[in-house]
Amino acid sequence: MALFKKKNKENEEAAAASATQGFDYQTAALEALNAKLNGTLYDGCIIMPRGMTIDVKIGRIEERENVKSVQFLFLVSNDSFDEPIIDPIDAHGPTEQDVVNMAAEIFYGGLWHPIDQSMTKKNPIHIPVTFLGQHYDFDMYAHSIVRIGAEQQKEPTMLVGIIGNEVPKYLGSKKYYWIRIFLAKQGDRQIIEARVNGSVCNELAKPLKEYVDSWEKTDSFRCEKQFAIFVNRADDECPFKKEDVVNAANFALEKMVKISNPEEYQAFCKELDEFTGNKDMATEIRIFIPEIFAKLTLGYEEGDSLFLLTGDPNSDEGGNRLEFRKTQLRSYFYIQQTILEYLNTRPPQEDVQRIVFNSVAFRELRKAKEAGHEPKDLYVPGTAYKVGNPDYKVW
Repeated sequence: MALFKKKNKENEEAAAASATQGFDYQTAALEALNAKLNGTLYDGCIIMPRGMTIDVKIGRIEERENVKSVQFLFLVSNDSFDEPIIDPIDAHGPTEQDVVNMAAEIFYGGLWHPIDQSMTKKNPIHIPVTFLGQHYDFDMYAHSIVRIGAEQQKEPTMLVGIIGNEVPKYLGSKKYYWIRIFLAKQGDRQIIEARVNGSVCNELAKPLKEYVDSWEKTDSFRCEKQFAIFVNRADDECPFKKEDVVNAANFALEKMVKISNPEEYQAFCKELDEFTGNKDMATEIRIFIPEIFAKLTLGYEEGDSLFLLTGDPNSDEGGNRLEFRKTQLRSYFYIQQTILEYLNTRPPQEDVQRIVFNSVAFRELRKAKEAGHEPKDLYVPGTAYKVGNPDYKVW
């Protein structure tokens, strides 16, 4: 994603800074972690069985009152993942090696534990998923909970269990999903975050608030984190790959910034159909590009849902509005990733506006603003869309 590309320069600068200080945190972290994993150190990463590779990037480096603090980004990659699993870890200690050891210990006891279970198929929990007439069976692997500043005499709470009833609503046709739960509290400040395959899901996090509210209010920092890995028992049968969507989305962006009238838009739709060879995917791309642009640039809060419109809204039945989650439509976040990378190039404002002005959200927000409301105060539950193909299937 563009956000991480932007950070790569910062990571490289941080790594260079640590090297000039006489300590290579990146190499030391890889060595400390590999002492636990017994993998193969090669070309700046750890190679593990079944095609897993682990990379480490260095973020912020600070020192206060003789305590060193370093942010590590652990990235776990596999050909079956759409993107690496990223685990940011803040580690602290009186010496560089203490910091490195702490980071390796947190990663090993947290994220690596369920990944290792998923590779060995140890103690899976069956998670059935049914949505829009489709059914998938997943094996969930989750156990270790990383706690800092918690009341250690109390037994850890299974965080993924708190959102257990909601989790199946976020799983779709992909081979792998992962959920990262991160909770933190210090005084009146709280962080309550749930991510699915790296994407923040605000509604999934809501059931966790009552649990965080129950923590004792102190000036001390407390956090809890848990990963859960979900493996689809079925093979991936999606008719397109991530690269197909990304290439088509880039093609669409190049065309959409030049469209100035309905005739040009109709010609663009035909070109996009021909470029993709998949009208369903082409429809998703041309609908979601303006809506994602609006969400990213106008500043309103949006929920986790998509609403598939089926049938004829003018008929006696009035059509149907079928709700599911964005994470269950794989093209959505492929398109969003492409847009983030495009915005990172700092395109002309008029090009962005030309796309945003075509979104339904923009038209509705303009009405709301005329009524005296600001975008930051508005909540949109999700995006509604319609595909003409009666055999359309959500992938």
